[in-house]
Amino acid sequence: MTKRIGEMDDMLRDYLQPYEEAIAKLDEIPGIARRSAETILIETGLDMTRFPSERHISSWAGLAPGNNESAGKQRRSRTVHGNSTLKTALVQCAKVASKCKCYFRAQYQRIVVRRGANRATVAVAHSMLIAIYHMLKDNQSFRDLGEDFYLAVNRAKKINHYLRKLEKLGWTPNAASATA
Repeated sequence: MTKRIGEMDDMLRDYLQPYEEAIAKLDEIPGIARRSAETILIETGLDMTRFPSERHISSWAGLAPGNNESAGKQRRSRTVHGNSTLKTALVQCAKVASKCKCYFRAQYQRIVVRRGANRATVAVAHSMLIAIYHMLKDNQSFRDLGEDFYLAVNRAKKINHYLRKLEKLGWTPNAASATA
């Protein structure tokens, strides 16, 4: 049995030889290891011109948000059906990435509070697929936005927001500076 697995691994390695550069690029993304990168490339291929935009590849993979709108109200809905192998691989990678110190963790932490763990994981998988699409289409390396990305956006607004929250709890700026 072990011999047969080794033969299959060798066969797969020979088949994926032309994709080695792309596999190395995808391996740079937090949460994606070599085997996951191989699975993603086997399912999507290198040619991203068949997908006009990242929305098309997200829909094809089954990671696009569902749309249930009626009379101007948007309601929760399921993600669309798509490539189950690619979706499963990306969701597993997203679960790993949500534990790494990177942008995907910050995104996960931001969404999990409001939407829950499963929806946050699918949202991170969706973001990972968009990053993969642009990396393969534009032949770029992965650039992590950082774990503090959401803290840096609208920093002054957030400071004022938290100051107002503290004031609602009874904290006064003058009392704090007098005791300090």
